[in-house]
Amino acid sequence: MDAITALAEQYGVSLIFLNVLLEQLGVPVPAVPTLIVAGALVADGRLPGLAVFAVAIVASASADTVWYLAGWRYGNKVMKLLCRISLSPDSCVRQTEVRFERWGASLLIFAKFVPLVAMIAPPLAGAMRVGWPTFLLFSTLAAILWSTAAIGAGWLFHAQIEYILAALEDMGRWSLILIGSVFAGYIVVKDFQRRRFFKMLRMARITVDELEALIQGGDKPTIIDVRSLSARALDGRRIPGALLLDMAEPEKAFPELPTDRDIVVYCTCPNEASAARVAKSLMSRGFTRVRPLLGGFDAWLNAGFAVDNLPPANAAEQNAPRAYSDSAG
Repeated sequence: MDAITALAEQYGVSLIFLNVLLEQLGVPVPAVPTLIVAGALVADGRLPGLAVFAVAIVASASADTVWYLAGWRYGNKVMKLLCRISLSPDSCVRQTEVRFERWGASLLIFAKFVPLVAMIAPPLAGAMRVGWPTFLLFSTLAAILWSTAAIGAGWLFHAQIEYILAALEDMGRWSLILIGSVFAGYIVVKDFQRRRFFKMLRMARITVDELEALIQGGDKPTIIDVRSLSARALDGRRIPGALLLDMAEPEKAFPELPTDRDIVVYCTCPNEASAARVAKSLMSRGFTRVRPLLGGFDAWLNAGFAVDNLPPANAAEQNAPRAYSDSAG
């Protein structure tokens, strides 16, 4: 234990700050194990308890502030970036948006206990223009709760953790190999899940040029907007005539959709993930002429094609999401 103790005494607080900061910024270096070990060392008198709590809280709140400001400045682009680099791209943004719509800024208090939500909630709060004092209050409370839980666990079970640390010390370099193998295994599993998800998404897309040609040709395709309420609030436009579908209960709108025309589904998520999910669900229910829009709503905007403003009724729907359509546009 001498080497571990010396390392903790010399670099412990600085390492805790760096580890927490990097993890909260999105780097896959879990900080909870570090905080648990730190709690055990605090109980054993090897680290100063107040300093450990302080650096964990400051590092967490600092990272949250960086993401909050980025979300305020760049809006939905930040969430898209995070979803692209996430090891779990199928759930990162969508689940956080749904929770944010339900709980508002108070989601920040509990977000840190759910890794993906912890990374997305701060920039989403900025994009949704949550006030700075409110954000700072909830972010600080979240950092206090999260740090207390992890450090407190280490303090309570310090005897068992000291035993584990001693065993790792006895193993020498093999302990580093073991820890590295566990971490590498985690990355491999997540990467496999990511690849499987992308394989599931492989299906024929329709380009924005092809969709525009259908519209101009008078074929009147059914266009479905499956963006979240938060995404619609960030950009209050849509493809002309698009039906607005609530992803929480998409099946409610399925019986109203025509089976004798093309159905195009679009979203703003990377790889058209939400659109592909709805398209596959429609195909399983007998709709054969359904395709996601390649590039989603962003590709439509970049092509310079016409858009409509969302109907006024959509604002009221923000607090009571459901599947609905309208005839505007």
